[in-house]
Amino acid sequence: MKGCNLMLKLSLTLSCLLAMWTLGAQNQKVDTTHVYNLTEVIISNPYQTKELRAATPTQTFSKKELQRMQALQLSDAVKHFAGVTVKDYGGIGGLKTVSLRSLGAEHTAIGYDGIAVSNSQTGQIDIGRFSLENVDRLSLSNGQSDYIFQSARFIASAGLLNIQTLAPQFKNNETIHATALVKGGSWGLINPALWVDYKLSDKWSIGVNGEWMSANGRYPYTLHYGNDDALSSKERRNNTEVKTGRAEIGLYGQLAEKEEVRVKAYYYQSSRGLPNATTYYYDYSSQHLWDKNLFVQARYKKEFSPKWVIETSGKWNWSYQRYLDPDYKNTEQKQDNRYHQQEYYLSAIALYRVLPNLSLSATTDGSVQTLDINSSNFAKPVRTSWLTAVSGKYVNNWLTVSASGLFTFVNENTTFGKSGANYRRLTPFASATFKPLANEDFRLRFFYKEIFRLPTFNDLYYGQIGNTNLLPEKVNQYNVGITYSKAIGGVLPYVSITADTYYNRVHDKIIATPTKNLFIWSMVNLGVVDIKGVDVTGLIQLQPTQNIQINLSGNYTYQRALDVTDKNGKTYKHQIPYTPRVSASGQASIETPWINVSYSLLFSGKRYCLGQNIAENRLPKYTDHSISAYRTFRVSGIEITANAEVLNLLNKNYEIVKNFPMPGRSFRGTIKISY
Repeated sequence: MKGCNLMLKLSLTLSCLLAMWTLGAQNQKVDTTHVYNLTEVIISNPYQTKELRAATPTQTFSKKELQRMQALQLSDAVKHFAGVTVKDYGGIGGLKTVSLRSLGAEHTAIGYDGIAVSNSQTGQIDIGRFSLENVDRLSLSNGQSDYIFQSARFIASAGLLNIQTLAPQFKNNETIHATALVKGGSWGLINPALWVDYKLSDKWSIGVNGEWMSANGRYPYTLHYGNDDALSSKERRNNTEVKTGRAEIGLYGQLAEKEEVRVKAYYYQSSRGLPNATTYYYDYSSQHLWDKNLFVQARYKKEFSPKWVIETSGKWNWSYQRYLDPDYKNTEQKQDNRYHQQEYYLSAIALYRVLPNLSLSATTDGSVQTLDINSSNFAKPVRTSWLTAVSGKYVNNWLTVSASGLFTFVNENTTFGKSGANYRRLTPFASATFKPLANEDFRLRFFYKEIFRLPTFNDLYYGQIGNTNLLPEKVNQYNVGITYSKAIGGVLPYVSITADTYYNRVHDKIIATPTKNLFIWSMVNLGVVDIKGVDVTGLIQLQPTQNIQINLSGNYTYQRALDVTDKNGKTYKHQIPYTPRVSASGQASIETPWINVSYSLLFSGKRYCLGQNIAENRLPKYTDHSISAYRTFRVSGIEITANAEVLNLLNKNYEIVKNFPMPGRSFRGTIKISY
């Protein structure tokens, strides 16, 4: 207890003294064709990336790489990362969550311009709500990045999906830059969007963007009756309409060469039907879901000297959700639930460069989260969290070592009924990467991390499934891997490969699966899960002529995620639900002066929808092929891009989640104009 009090005092002291945040180098756009002296890494090769030097597996898609994908939403791009499972409940409006290495969506932190996106109610962020049109860089880190200058909330996760949006950029004497686009496609898809950047002065600029998307989602599918493929009928999905809107405004201030301010306000709303599972002879559904989300966040960064850097950030987040089931069998003949969440969040970090090769950082985050619903006997929880981390990193030409310790302090109170337990916990992290050959960019890497995630408000207090006695889900992560890259030149300018083998040990694991619809869940605590796997990624760039470039990339994942709770249980050493043993993705693109063509592939092996790995619970493997062609040209100083896409080329209604078929073949076209 004395140790906890000491750590709490340290946390409070840091919060008062620091009010700081670190140098967000990962949030800055880097032109790798020049030499930049970053915080601790010098990039001088036009193909060399920091991700290949990292001690933890980190994957990145640039804006150009994202453009080559047949991706409408963020979730479409995330599926191409190695070691990722995206649960997709079908269609544009379907819920989409991301899990890293079978740890569950609650363990994956989502960062938006360097600040975490949160959902204390479910712990799962619907990544389908994010557009790709304003994303400059998308990165995924397993474990914890050895980039020590990040918030304690990011350190408190088992993995991080970071979204870096576009900042205003002006050429020559430009003061305004505008872009407009419209997408249209199958099943009533219409998606207009607009961006306007305006330069207020030499130090200040403003960016405004927004988009609207609407689709009826009534795609056809084949309904099979039993295991006999001959017994089937052609149907169309019902209650699948979706309408979403998003608006952002950002203020960007470059007060001095090493001092900047970023302020952003974000608003999102959606209205969507919730289709039922496609069960025998019955596809009626009337449930509906409305979402609204508003947040305002700000960051301030300053480098006082070559040794000291600080950054502070804050965020206010409000969200509203309404779920309506007009056919619910109760005295009111309906179920109409309305949820209100609020969060107040502050974060600060300080970086001190002790020596040219050695840096230390300290970060502290504080937050208050609340949840209320339209029920007289709801618990109305209030969760107060304080996270403090101290990190260190040493780097030279052949060795990089980093380590951190995170202290978590959480108090929970309720207005009605019993509250969840309070938590005090210290968790470590360590990583290293070693370069044994002086003349080859070949590296060995390792990391270990201990982390946990608290039960969500739904886990604890939801009327039908809540359990205030739930324990946190604890994880031990181990990873050993290699990376290799080489700039060869000529016809083969660049090649890279990474391979990682990992082991995750999860205690008190909670599995959430949908029941009769997408909003009502059942919680199953599997106790202990062993996860072993291998991730492999590769990239080859070819330059057959000066004006033609070919890009080939792909990844492969093999994982065994087994329930090892009870040797006498029916699911002992069975693969946990919705986790394929084998998955892979690939991309190929050719860029010419006339037209650019790209092809993408997604593959998933068989999975099981329940814990017992028996034939009745098996979901078959699937492969999804998509192609696109686009051309960019200029007319009177205006840049125009035209894009045509064919998705799910082979027209397969495969299922990622049991009885929720994905759309078959579809078409999409885009016209984009920039001035």
